Amino acid sequence: MITAAFANQIINLFAAVMLLLAFAMLAQRRVLSLIDLFAMQGLVLTLSTGFVAYTTGQTHLWFSAGITFALKVVLLPWILYRLIRQLDVKWDVEGLINIPTTMLIGIVLVILSFNVALPISQIAGTITKGTLGIALASVLLAFLMMITRSKAVPQVIGFLAMENGLFFAATAATYGMPMVVELGIALDVLVGVVILGVFFFQIRERFDSLDIRHLEKLKEE
Repeated sequence: MITAAFANQIINLFAAVMLLLAFAMLAQRRVLSLIDLFAMQGLVLTLSTGFVAYTTGQTHLWFSAGITFALKVVLLPWILYRLIRQLDVKWDVEGLINIPTTMLIGIVLVILSFNVALPISQIAGTITKGTLGIALASVLLAFLMMITRSKAVPQVIGFLAMENGLFFAATAATYGMPMVVELGIALDVLVGVVILGVFFFQIRERFDSLDIRHLEKLKEE
């Protein structure tokens, strides 16, 4: 039988790995490596959700873990790899801010997240309440990655990583969302990635590049 103290340690370990992967994605320059880190984050999220399901007896979390694994560890990375191959892009990610400055901003966001999440954690009744600050930090770090990248593909990966953080926050605060909501979100994310894939090809055909700064030219036409 797993004790509550041991369960908290394991959950905190998963949360710490999630945060480290968020920082790794923030500092990563290679697109293929960024996809690998996203898949690893999805795997950690799957294991964390499965462990919470086993510890608390929340049956619906097993289905959530299965959906997370299928979508974020297998399907979405496969789609992103296919897009990279078809677009023939394996370039380094260009950041609008240099890495040291970005990492410092990330540290500030983590501190802010813990302070914001502290009052909520104190009133939450779940064994995962201590990870709420890390979940919020993961969301903000993914958002930071989105706004500091000039290429379209890394921005989409940042959006998907932000959704990972939101799912982790939902698990930390309330043992996840209703299954209907999770299925709807999964479908929306999948459809969104497909639409963005078409958008990538349109940008590439129009500007011969995936740098979103080229879209500013449309304002002049």
